[in-house]
Amino acid sequence: MSESSQTIAADRDDADVDALRARIRQAAEAVRERTPMAQSFTNFVTINLVANAQLAAGGAAAMSFLPDDVVDTASMSGADYINVGTLLPFYKDALPKIARAFRKTGHQWVLDPVAAGIGSTRTEILRAFRAAPPTIVRGNASEIIALATMWGLISPDDATRPAGVESVDEVEAAVEPAKALARFLAASAPEGEAAVAVSGEADLVTDGATVYRLPGGSPMMAKITGAGCSLGGVTAVYLAVTDPLTAALAATALYDRAGEAADKVSNGPGSFQVAFLDALWNTTPDQIAASEILTV
Repeated sequence: MSESSQTIAADRDDADVDALRARIRQAAEAVRERTPMAQSFTNFVTINLVANAQLAAGGAAAMSFLPDDVVDTASMSGADYINVGTLLPFYKDALPKIARAFRKTGHQWVLDPVAAGIGSTRTEILRAFRAAPPTIVRGNASEIIALATMWGLISPDDATRPAGVESVDEVEAAVEPAKALARFLAASAPEGEAAVAVSGEADLVTDGATVYRLPGGSPMMAKITGAGCSLGGVTAVYLAVTDPLTAALAATALYDRAGEAADKVSNGPGSFQVAFLDALWNTTPDQIAASEILTV
């Protein structure tokens, strides 16, 4: 590529990111102004942090494990969140039923495929979601790779076995699986838009075409239970007011800035969690939109 072509491409990328920043700011302002509700069917180990994070980010929370309750409440919820951690036997029927109901009505939702690839029940649930897919998938690198493999979007030779809820893969290894997932989700979405977010040392978000990296956060986020789970819930809050890519970027940027702020004033995991919730509340739309966003 010539020097002039490189300059034009760089200018185009800068303009695209500037437009994204404007959308992120608008989304953050909308969350604060509207207090959108995002319902969650999430694991009971982290349910308290998920709800508190949604409230601290500016949204409203509703939690349920009953399929009819979830489906009925979805009519009042801007978006929903499903997390497959800490499974109970009845989830095998309940979660696919909920996903099918969401697909029938075009309701938007976020999936966290916690520990994807472990256990036949979890695998059966996640495979069932292929026929009624979410709007956004948020997970760690190993979970994203495992889900893309289950859905036949990448070769099984490219997959690794996750270590419980922790990732054994670097974010870089999930770039192509994340893009493949995002394209599949978009092809299934009523509006043709979707996103995949991958958490790691430098977070990754993609709509299937462009890959964005968001550095930041705190190592302490790995020392509290439910940081990733609650990010999924907050992503659903943002999805209630904006498009999938903007929602994934805004929620991820908010978490990175809040993590950094909490890290400066905490003395360990306990004080970090309290400080983190306060930082979610205190981080402004301008601070979220000013986050570093790198394009690939």
